[in-house]
Amino acid sequence: MSISEPTYSASSLASLPPTEQAAFLESLSDEEIVALQHDWHFWARANQRAPEGDWFVWLILAGRGFGKTRAGAEWVIERARAGLGPIALIGETAADVRDVMVEIGDSSILKCSPPDFMPTYEPSKRRLTWPNGVTATTFSGDKPDQLRGPQHATVWADEPAKWRYAVDAWDNMEMGLRLSDDPRCCATTTPRPTRLIKSLVDDDDCVTTSGSTYDNAANLSDRFRERVIAKYEGTRLGRQELHAELLTDNPGALWTHDLIDEHRCRVGDAPALRRVVVAVDPSGGDDEVGIVVAGVGTDGHYYVTADRSLSGSPSAWGKAAVSAYDRAEADRVVAERNFGGDMVKHTLHTVRASLPVRMVTASRGKQRRAEPVAALYEQGRVHHVGAFSKLEDEMCEWDPDTCDWSPNRMDALVWALTDLLVKRKLPGGGGLVGRRGQ
Repeated sequence: MSISEPTYSASSLASLPPTEQAAFLESLSDEEIVALQHDWHFWARANQRAPEGDWFVWLILAGRGFGKTRAGAEWVIERARAGLGPIALIGETAADVRDVMVEIGDSSILKCSPPDFMPTYEPSKRRLTWPNGVTATTFSGDKPDQLRGPQHATVWADEPAKWRYAVDAWDNMEMGLRLSDDPRCCATTTPRPTRLIKSLVDDDDCVTTSGSTYDNAANLSDRFRERVIAKYEGTRLGRQELHAELLTDNPGALWTHDLIDEHRCRVGDAPALRRVVVAVDPSGGDDEVGIVVAGVGTDGHYYVTADRSLSGSPSAWGKAAVSAYDRAEADRVVAERNFGGDMVKHTLHTVRASLPVRMVTASRGKQRRAEPVAALYEQGRVHHVGAFSKLEDEMCEWDPDTCDWSPNRMDALVWALTDLLVKRKLPGGGGLVGRRGQ
């Protein structure tokens, strides 16, 4: 019996009577048992194995918990063993590449590699080196210029639907994917109807594998099933996050992904900003606190530069808001007072007593507040500096007539842009309030 071409798969072995299972396992030597533990062809489901054929991109478009990260890591290890390097590993951020793809996660390359083919990882060089000399270098989707120049034979792109500069990073990657006689890319992601993902689905050189969270239900914790699946099942977002449907935009939403994509820009393309604000939309319970940074440029257009929203204690989100204020060199913090009265202002001033805070009251419903801001987008006057996947999903999913959840990130965006629309004078006249002296 050859372990590389096992008689059984894990699923077929599990279906055998216990006596036959025991007989199979007892027939293995100690070396074969170790090899079997790391034999992906034995353990993988059919939709986790690379498809046959002459494809250029293998797109694994799957739900949360499907096992797409494991599939990507095992595919990379297989390509490395075959000598198909150099390899590029691209994640949403440098931390995601390190933690999810390379080092820490249970499905990372270092956790999945067999003892006889374990790569050496040099974080300072962003490099893995396998025993046969094949190397892999890490990159991030928020720094597309890193991929301008390097050449590769193999690429694993994780969560490209969430990359901040997805199209630029992907284009640079493709231009460098030109080594060996068999250059290929595996992209693992939950589906979002972004320009990049839609173009890949329609690409004749791309093979798409779809799968849902339920495909891997046996390996998911009870807590995940109770909280995550129960929370999203039966919802439109659940169709995307659990069942991996590539949804079109919600017809009742005020924004579309195409509208946001059309006017997106990079940091270097945005003009100097005359005024910058950080908007905070407090949570009414356990939801996220929306923290969004935006500014008005010297061209009179509006630029969304950061989404620092998070779930956490008042101390945590207060520090996050002040950090966003400092990093953006903002002029003020705008915060909604609906929940907790002066609690929000008190929390912010606990972190920094001198922080300029303007409290606003939601006297109108979310839809009426958002409509003037949505009109700015339709006029092409609002630009996202990069991509903010969670914020944009809220904007394109929230339907005031059908959604019973609070879009905290979207609310923070609306508060920021609404504040920027109003020219606020210094006491006694003079210019706009702000660090920039405008």
